[in-house]
Amino acid sequence: MRQKFTVTITDFRGSRQYSLHQLVRTFALVFALGLVIVLGVGSSLIVWLHQEVSALEERRDTAMQEYARLQEVNGALIETVEQKNDQLDYVTTELGEIESLIGLQPGGDKAIAARLDTASHTALERTTFLQNVPSGYPMRDRGVTSDYGWRTHPVHGERRFHPGIDLRAPVGTPVISTADGVIEYAGYHGDSGYGNLVIVNHNFGFRTYYAHLDDFEVEPGDFVRKGEVIATSGDSGVTDGPHLHYEIWHIQRRLDPTAFLDWSLSEYESIFEEKGRVKWDELLNAVRMRLNAPVHRLTMRDSQIRNTADAAD
Repeated sequence: MRQKFTVTITDFRGSRQYSLHQLVRTFALVFALGLVIVLGVGSSLIVWLHQEVSALEERRDTAMQEYARLQEVNGALIETVEQKNDQLDYVTTELGEIESLIGLQPGGDKAIAARLDTASHTALERTTFLQNVPSGYPMRDRGVTSDYGWRTHPVHGERRFHPGIDLRAPVGTPVISTADGVIEYAGYHGDSGYGNLVIVNHNFGFRTYYAHLDDFEVEPGDFVRKGEVIATSGDSGVTDGPHLHYEIWHIQRRLDPTAFLDWSLSEYESIFEEKGRVKWDELLNAVRMRLNAPVHRLTMRDSQIRNTADAAD
């Protein structure tokens, strides 16, 4: 006869009896159910981790591709910078030769204030300097409508660099040369959007541009004096209305014309503080050398003799 073990559990509801076989079977079912749950959760976790790993691998591949692209772009930029540096070195050399040709020699590392002694400039030197270097307004109306520098283009609507200043000018307003010079260009300049354009080539490497003109009073090759009318203002070219666009260049470098507009005998020193890109000390020396040249002194003396003779008559 087989022996059986019986377990009796007694509580307030009474007594219950369980055989060992029933307990083992119940334990086995609970264990199996728990195992299934663990395996299910584990499988789900493994699938989720696999998906995460796949996503991370895709991100890694994308990041590697982006890194390779950036490396290629960086290499191209480095090559471009090297080319620009070579071009800058070349241009700097060329500018140095041009400066030497027009009488400008390097002034060392001394500051402008330390090299310039404007108090020692004679009235003739100041007048000659202002006569040959662009100074003053190119027209009587002095209303500036757009400054030099970055701005939103009034026609194209893009952010562009404005290489000069715009002055309020109804059509037909007389435009004058701001220094002695020779007319380098007078015609329609469509490629730049300047419309009717006059370029005046001045002494000591300066050049002035007068754009959006209506009519011309000069032609290429004409010599003009400071204050002489060279054109009338208009609205030709790319413009949102009548005005005068005015630029100042010095040896292929654009300058902000603002400081030049109010430059005069009464405001003589102001320009030397504003414009550090121009070697003013060397320019002044060139003016003094020109004034002290024998031919110039002889011309000045003949002019004085003629003036005296005219006064006597």
